Amino acid sequence: MIIDVHGHYTTAPPALQEFRDAQLAGGCATLAPVSDDQLRESVEGNQLRILRERGGDLMVFSPKASGMEHHVPDAATADAWARASNDLVHRVSELFPEHFAPVAQLPQTPEGNLAGVVAELRRTVGELGFVGANLNPDPSGTWAGKPMTDESWFPVYEVLEELDVPAMVHVSTACNPNFHTLGAHYLNADTSVFVQLLQSDLFQRFPGLRFVIPHGGGAVPYHWGRYRGLAMRNGWQDPAELLSNVFFDTCVYHQPGVDLLLDVLPADNVLFASEMLGAVRGADPDTGVAWDDTLTYVRAAGLPEEALGKVLTDNALRVYPRLAARIGVRA
Repeated sequence: MIIDVHGHYTTAPPALQEFRDAQLAGGCATLAPVSDDQLRESVEGNQLRILRERGGDLMVFSPKASGMEHHVPDAATADAWARASNDLVHRVSELFPEHFAPVAQLPQTPEGNLAGVVAELRRTVGELGFVGANLNPDPSGTWAGKPMTDESWFPVYEVLEELDVPAMVHVSTACNPNFHTLGAHYLNADTSVFVQLLQSDLFQRFPGLRFVIPHGGGAVPYHWGRYRGLAMRNGWQDPAELLSNVFFDTCVYHQPGVDLLLDVLPADNVLFASEMLGAVRGADPDTGVAWDDTLTYVRAAGLPEEALGKVLTDNALRVYPRLAARIGVRA
């Protein structure tokens, strides 16, 4: 079984965006009925078709990341938006249980909205069977908040640890035009959070907490030596000490990048992912390979069979134990 741990519902029926537009316009926002047939149509010719064509089996599926828009300050709006988005993802996963496993959008705001975040985390995981959540390290969209190692985040970590689910560290829309959302903001966040963790004792306090850093970890693999050197210079922990709790996905869109990722990081810490139909679409004109066809790159990286099995399957089941339980597989 090949498991893609990073998929977003970028093809949701128009009713969802119409609901969001009404919310942001300040009017009476009600999600129009969405039929099962509309949900089927939204994925059968998109994520599901491509997953099958490329040889994948199961996608860990969450709402559209750039659409989370946590910079909107009203907590009630955030709660309703997360609930509507998560409910559609849940319905897709119920229609196609062999191919989609749901991951939650949390109703974060620049001020935190911790009560809403915890409530939605408990609802989606505890009641609906979600296998994880996306956690935005920068709800403001401008990096105005506190680092993820600040104690203000601890109530969320306590629940993540209690429920035994990982969080994918994933920002939403950038609100500063200096940082392109897909080309810079996402990768900045991946890199910045790793360095925040490097400077902290967070995992001593929360030893069961697990983070998946997407997009290949941003600059982390490329600058592993820099982080080792900074750790020695500043008395921080060695980067390798984070690897019991921090994992990276393979959303890197060319062969040399995937090769580097798999060369620098242990196979135990890399999870196959594509983020297909997300940030980068189309194919590389030099190779004819779709940019987000990361399975092609991972298979061509020359990993031994055991290591390849970890990246494509075993690590996902270990990092997402509720996924293993959901599909009846022992991690």
